[in-house]
Amino acid sequence: MARIFSLLLISCILVASCFAAIEAQKRPPIVNGLSWNFYKTSCPKVESIIKNELKKVFKKDIGQAAGVLRIQFHDCFVQGCDGSVLLDGSAGGPSEKSELPNLTLRKEAFKIINDLRDAVHKQCGRVVSCSDIVAIAARDSVVLTGGPDYDVPLGRRDGVVFAQVNQTFIDLVGPDANTTTILTKLARKNLDATDAVALSGAHTIGIGHCTSFTDRLYPTQDPTLDKTFANNLKRTCPKVDTTNTTFLDLRSPNKFDNKYFVDLMNRQGLFTSDQDLYEDRRTRGIVTSFAVNESLFFEKFVLSMIKMGQLNVLTGKQGEIRANCSARNSNKEYLASVAEEENMGSSAEMR
Repeated sequence: MARIFSLLLISCILVASCFAAIEAQKRPPIVNGLSWNFYKTSCPKVESIIKNELKKVFKKDIGQAAGVLRIQFHDCFVQGCDGSVLLDGSAGGPSEKSELPNLTLRKEAFKIINDLRDAVHKQCGRVVSCSDIVAIAARDSVVLTGGPDYDVPLGRRDGVVFAQVNQTFIDLVGPDANTTTILTKLARKNLDATDAVALSGAHTIGIGHCTSFTDRLYPTQDPTLDKTFANNLKRTCPKVDTTNTTFLDLRSPNKFDNKYFVDLMNRQGLFTSDQDLYEDRRTRGIVTSFAVNESLFFEKFVLSMIKMGQLNVLTGKQGEIRANCSARNSNKEYLASVAEEENMGSSAEMR
């Protein structure tokens, strides 16, 4: 009997180890300093706090999900995922917020991030960075609109340096960019063509401003635009200087799904940067595969988001944990933050 029990125990251990190995294979590699359970001791409920707060926000206005998701893109591509896009300008330097590519970021989305920071810090103290809050909130914006759930590696620190002037123009992909420009810019970040198409799939939710695509309507209509779609856009955007907006995804604008790629196959992509992914032979096959297989899109999107979310992160003792996401810490706040982190570390060791 004892021998049978031992054999069963060994079998259970082997099965458990096998499942653990399979689970580990599902997760992509992460950079040193980040962890899948970084706040397990210091703020174990951080993710549930953020998700519960966002549920309340999105219940009132589901459109805010796209605004929150977009912040992570604009943060990570410029200077890395350090929360620098959240900073207001000061005498010490200009703000990324004031750069033209970021002027269409929703003011409400910035407020949501700060509100999340308030909720998290109220329960845990100042141990969670604004850049980690952005990463978690971006994931939850996807999940709460019907997209895939995924684990987010955490442990980012907030940057203390403003991005260089015009860096947003260099790093961000504009709505008028063609596929060559997109692939070139993403290659600098070690992201490939599949990443480019998968990340563009975030346009399955959200809105576009008329000024971002009216060059496809006036004075000459872009031949890659479906005619009926173009005529409808002209009614929404009768002038080049209009402040009107329209949905990025014609078919299911508030649901995170693969219909954005179906739009592209029907030549109903809103931006040049969208539609050209289908027109270009290097990416057309990827667009088509995502259009016919939503599960494949979700799988690749998750991998690409995790890769993007690790661009030039600050970890360990680098950077800081901001008391206010829109401002760098004062000397007093910095010292308070260090003391709080040390206390959390001591408490963790005692447990």
